[in-house]
Amino acid sequence: MSELNDLQSHLLAQVEQAQSLAMLDEMRVAILGKKGTLTAELKKLGAMDPQARKEFGQQINQIKQAVQDSLDRQFKILGRAELEARLIEERLDVSQPARPRQNGKIHPITQTIDEVVAIFGEMGFTWAEGPEIETDWYNFSAMNMPANHPARQMQDTFYMHGHHGDEGSLVLRTHTSPVQARTMLNQAPPIRVIAPGRTFRSDYDATHTPMFHQVEGLVIDETSTMAHLKGVLQDFLKAFFGLEELKLRFRPSYFPFTEPSAEVDMQCDRSGGALKLGTGHDWLEILGSGMVHPQVLENCQIDSKRYQGFAFGIGIERLAMLKYGIPDLRTFFDGDQTWIRHYGFDPLDRPNLVTGL
Repeated sequence: MSELNDLQSHLLAQVEQAQSLAMLDEMRVAILGKKGTLTAELKKLGAMDPQARKEFGQQINQIKQAVQDSLDRQFKILGRAELEARLIEERLDVSQPARPRQNGKIHPITQTIDEVVAIFGEMGFTWAEGPEIETDWYNFSAMNMPANHPARQMQDTFYMHGHHGDEGSLVLRTHTSPVQARTMLNQAPPIRVIAPGRTFRSDYDATHTPMFHQVEGLVIDETSTMAHLKGVLQDFLKAFFGLEELKLRFRPSYFPFTEPSAEVDMQCDRSGGALKLGTGHDWLEILGSGMVHPQVLENCQIDSKRYQGFAFGIGIERLAMLKYGIPDLRTFFDGDQTWIRHYGFDPLDRPNLVTGL
């Protein structure tokens, strides 16, 4: 059996001398394959007597197991070494500037939000945020929409799995109004905030998507009136669209969280197949607004006999489509690089009222 011991030592030494995974795999085939060294040794069993065959076979199996264990260890060692070498070779130096043709662009949604924030920031509004997964109470009940209120039929709501039917139910917020409720509960008047953010409704076509962005504004104090609301909206729309003059039309409407409520239309001209804002004899609906309903104030623990205020809501995508001539809402979320390069903005060109939006 000394020959078999020498064979085992020789084979194990060969395995340990392999310098790469490819070489090691070749070694495996040469030793354990159909034409390998150990396979050739097993062919000698036919010429042996039963006792010698038993002892020889056991020894060969022991050598085979020892070689296999050694191969497994070497595969791990060499595999780890080759991976580390590859990681070092392919390491990307993120401190190096990107090539000009690969420079990123600011998405029109982000750009529009920054422009809106810049304008309202100059008016003294602050940015308020809240969770996108809301309770039924914040999303509906606090906004004067109890369980049986017909206004809930206006919302195509995504309820979280296993949550439906009570004020603790979890929903994907259908508007950013819950941020207004949270602000009123956590901040004493006077309040002047805007709440940009993502909202969710079960709808999808050229002008609707299941996820979209809104910005809502809220002012609560002792003296604000509908006239102040009109002035804020007119100043905002003139600044956003870069218009010297702008006529607005306020049409009576219904929102459960405001009373009175009004849809706001902008003066426009549709003649010649083009849309031009700030001139002409046509009107274009742009946003919803109204005086905060007293019940909403009471729901949020604010004395409605002392305080009043106004609120408004605008679709961010709608603003971007009108300002930048984007025809289809769905393209905002396609992730098309060509579209981004065409409609995107320089990352260093941050909007403000001094240098321009």
